Amino acid sequence: MVSELRLYTEAEWLTQAQHYSAVLLSRGVQTCIETVEKLNARFLRLNPELALCVDAEGLWLCANGMKMQPDWKAEVGRLKRASLKSEMIARACNLSEKPSLIDATAGLGHDSLLMAHLGAQVTLLERHPILFTLLEDAKRQAADDPFLASVVARIQLVFTDSADYLRNCAAQGKVVDVVYLDPMFPQRDQHQQAQKKQAQVKKQMQLLHLLLPEDGEMDLGDHLLGLAQQIAKRVVVKRPRLAVFLAGQETTHQWQGDACRFDAYFQANLNNG
Repeated sequence: MVSELRLYTEAEWLTQAQHYSAVLLSRGVQTCIETVEKLNARFLRLNPELALCVDAEGLWLCANGMKMQPDWKAEVGRLKRASLKSEMIARACNLSEKPSLIDATAGLGHDSLLMAHLGAQVTLLERHPILFTLLEDAKRQAADDPFLASVVARIQLVFTDSADYLRNCAAQGKVVDVVYLDPMFPQRDQHQQAQKKQAQVKKQMQLLHLLLPEDGEMDLGDHLLGLAQQIAKRVVVKRPRLAVFLAGQETTHQWQGDACRFDAYFQANLNNG
């Protein structure tokens, strides 16, 4: 895990950069603030190593000439078009029932944002201190948006390891309606067709992959399925359409789309409990 990074900013945003630096330090990440004359595309191209930067739009991850932040405000158009009928994820997660939902694989938080918009009460888990801080900043900015304020009010961000969190829930006898899993690296599935069909990873995901290198089974999500099944009436796993089942476990029910599918695992003993 990255424990030290450069943090680039312009003099105008130095105070904000110092704030982010202090927050990251409290989470175990040392940053070296470097004030630059102009934090623009040319500067980023000339400084391609993985770093953070701060400007008028908040905190960003940058590398290879690209910048990335969750940017929940950019999702407003998608949310306004979304409905319980039009979104496959809404059917898979039974969002019409306004479920209590744990998103155990946060990513950029866009699926959680959509699910909260469609009625879910979402607990969003993230263990990586830099990604969590980016998500926290995205939520803070979204809370100032008139359309998004009520949506993000239904999202609770928790800085924790998902496996530990699910184990603690099980130990306390806690039951939730849904646990949602969208593992970061489904491309490691040994399914030839899935490998062939896989599109080039989006730029945002390229940067996430630099931040979150594949370091063993933890990033495949296999270990989370069994833990989720202990506490959720329904576990929903997002997969590439041709990928193998998570943890090799055949699904109870499935919703198929053109590019992806949602595998659902129902726990009858929890539904009846």
